[in-house]
Amino acid sequence: MRTLRIAVTALIVCTALVACGGQDAGTGPTAPTPTGASPVTELPTPDPTGPVPPPSDPVDPTAPVSPPPAGKTRGVPTSPPVTGEMTLTGRVEAGVEPGCLLLDGYLLLGGPRDVLTSGAAVTVTGKPNPSLMTTCQQGTPFQVATAKRA
Repeated sequence: MRTLRIAVTALIVCTALVACGGQDAGTGPTAPTPTGASPVTELPTPDPTGPVPPPSDPVDPTAPVSPPPAGKTRGVPTSPPVTGEMTLTGRVEAGVEPGCLLLDGYLLLGGPRDVLTSGAAVTVTGKPNPSLMTTCQQGTPFQVATAKRA
């Protein structure tokens, strides 16, 4: 008996849903919504022969990006990357991350850690490696070959 009640209830619900879904919204006047506005049943089709509205953003996101002028990146002058061996002299500074050491804007990688300590005046030789990724988040990576206190 219980199965019969569930089946009858399901049949009534399905019939009600089919009846609601079968209404043709495209004919006759539409009933206003609770806010008083008529529901939108289809989107307007743009006139292909009419004027084309200007884009809201004047930059075309699909256009190729032109490279910055030589020697400039976002208005900041730059110099070509140095990749040969260099010598740096100055005072070592601690970076924002633990264990990161900086000298004149270079991130010191490798070298004797007893010589390369925060606050020490040093002279280091090595090569910058700007393509190297680090977790220090600052400075140009510099592979230290030798280091001595100045």
